[in-house]
Amino acid sequence: MLISRKNSYLISLIISGVLLIHCGNSSEGARGNNGGKLIPAVEAVKSDFGSLPLSERFSGLVRAKNQVEIYPEISAAIMKVYVENGDTVSKGQSLVQLRDNRYREQFKQAQAGYRIAVAQVSQARAKLGKLQSDLKRVKAMTEKNLSSPSELEEIQSETASAEADLALANARVEQAQATIDEYEEALSRTVIRAPVAGTVGDRDAEIGMYVNSGTRLFSLGQLDTVRVEIILTDRMLNYIETGQSAEIMVDDQVFGAVPAKLTRISPFLHPVTHSTDAEIEIANPGHVLRPGMFVSVDVYYGESEQATLVPLSALYENPISGVTGIYITQDSLKGEVVEVKEDNERIALTTPASFEFVPIEVIARGRTTAGIAGIERASG
Repeated sequence: MLISRKNSYLISLIISGVLLIHCGNSSEGARGNNGGKLIPAVEAVKSDFGSLPLSERFSGLVRAKNQVEIYPEISAAIMKVYVENGDTVSKGQSLVQLRDNRYREQFKQAQAGYRIAVAQVSQARAKLGKLQSDLKRVKAMTEKNLSSPSELEEIQSETASAEADLALANARVEQAQATIDEYEEALSRTVIRAPVAGTVGDRDAEIGMYVNSGTRLFSLGQLDTVRVEIILTDRMLNYIETGQSAEIMVDDQVFGAVPAKLTRISPFLHPVTHSTDAEIEIANPGHVLRPGMFVSVDVYYGESEQATLVPLSALYENPISGVTGIYITQDSLKGEVVEVKEDNERIALTTPASFEFVPIEVIARGRTTAGIAGIERASG
């Protein structure tokens, strides 16, 4: 049975008996029949025997599934904002409209340039067609000695030049089409759309703002499923692997630990810190886990050897010698129910007992319990 002193450093393990004792600091209850001498008030708890789950505790960061930051791809002023924080959007939905006057005008000019290039192609093709007809006629006349060889050479040269002009005109059409595509793409970027479906947050977009490619407008992600990111050292990779059980704890939340599995581990280590990233993907009903939240994560990777199990509060490190141990007693603890006036609580008090400090070795530590060596197994 274990004794942990209230408001003091005294903690004791009783290895006989099963009585749970809890005493306050009441002078009336503590003095008892001891001639007015103050007796330390302690709590007695029975030890156990078994193994502890081996675990590592991490600080995790919650991120939404497919979480992305939304930035504009062009520089312009914001004309309209279509969404607010907390809105759910679908992929491709409009989020922001940027001023598009300049881009629309550039697009129109590109379209006009394309039409001019197409007209030049028609003109070059017509000229080539006439020259090819003339060339055919002159060849026939030359064969009948009705035309001189120099006239044939001249018409052949003009035809070749016209063919080159048509090829150049066709190239200009392709160039004009590329310019149209470029300005059409730029015009489309004046409407910022959701790259994925999800929930909008971190809105930093207001009408009239002038933004550029470095201005973050929103965060976007899917909250029904979240990822908890933790960092593993190279040493931990020897015993921590994907598929192992984990628990996620959130401070100031009443729902307790959330069971999960270690989903994935990056195979690449940082060249300086020799650490890597691991992720736990977990369903998030009610959106209790929020992106950006820090949580505690326990990853379980095995069990300790069999040992005597005591609460962590029973461990006491001597401030002088630095030796870790516990306080034990062989005395029988028999209590009676009394009433403490401070909080009107009815508790069991025992007569004074003697304790002995016993050095121990901590084999494993759990969240609230330690496995120790150095004392016998508690009797039942």
